[in-house]
Amino acid sequence: MGMILNDSKRVFAASMDIFLDALPFMFMGVLLSTVVENFIPETFIRRMTPKHPLGGILFACVLGIMFPLCECGMIPFVRRLMRKGMPVYIAVIFILVGPILNPIVFASTFMAFRSEPEMAYSRMGLTFGVALIVGLLLTRFLKSSPLRHAMSGGHSAEHIHTHEPQHQHDHDHKHHHHDHTHDHAHKHDHNHGHGHSHGDSRLAIMFSHGTSELFEMSKYLMLGAFLTALIQTFVAQDSLSAIGQGTFISHVFMMGFAYLLSLCSTTDAFVAASFAKTFSPGSLLAFLVFGPMIDVKSTLMLLSIFKARFVLTLSVVVAVTVLTGSLLFMHFFL
Repeated sequence: MGMILNDSKRVFAASMDIFLDALPFMFMGVLLSTVVENFIPETFIRRMTPKHPLGGILFACVLGIMFPLCECGMIPFVRRLMRKGMPVYIAVIFILVGPILNPIVFASTFMAFRSEPEMAYSRMGLTFGVALIVGLLLTRFLKSSPLRHAMSGGHSAEHIHTHEPQHQHDHDHKHHHHDHTHDHAHKHDHNHGHGHSHGDSRLAIMFSHGTSELFEMSKYLMLGAFLTALIQTFVAQDSLSAIGQGTFISHVFMMGFAYLLSLCSTTDAFVAASFAKTFSPGSLLAFLVFGPMIDVKSTLMLLSIFKARFVLTLSVVVAVTVLTGSLLFMHFFL
């Protein structure tokens, strides 16, 4: 009985250590994600999108640096960008690398691996390499639309706006004057209420978005920290070391672990760092890069806008690229 109680205390202490270390970065990620969600217009990004494929890939990576969204808020944001005209291959790259190539994730990785800062730089470098390879493959082999449903919204609005002045011009002068008076009164009433409610409405939306995302991320972080603590407490260290130091099996194991945990990219480095004594640096790198790109919850979200065959193919390509890249990084850099 005493041994069970002691093990329970160890599990609780280990999981709380991981959770509390990651908590500040989770808060920062949610705050910045909320600001981006509510204040950055998609039309601004559409105007900046390059036409050349290589420029589009680089642009997607820059977007990840500029807009630190976690994978929880990435899919809805990118779906709106595609409705505004963003090419699919740029959107896919942004979905993959956006959760990693941003200052919050770099800072959390750097803090988690204080004694091994090269992990933070390797994570950013491998992510960029995966983006380049997957992006070039998409531009070369993606011939038909992978979307489940056609994106619409922006074009129809512009179409209506274009034809409205002509419709008004066809009316006689008196009717036009009547409409003008009516519109004036309507606008006056609209503006009168707008000044009082718009600010409160924006704050309410931001608060709702932030609390929802924080709750979603906290669930996965707590579950990930708990499962990690269970593994470290009850799985024999000799068994973990045998898996962790294997050249190939350690990478596959940590990628599968990352897929199932579905941790937020702002906090997963602290979970990975807790395995630093038993797993090779290359396998930890595979965990840090593959998890934010493809996991359980991101797969479900991808399936909501892309065809199943495309999502499966993309997942396999990303897995093979990350596995190969992490093995190369371990050999040359780590």
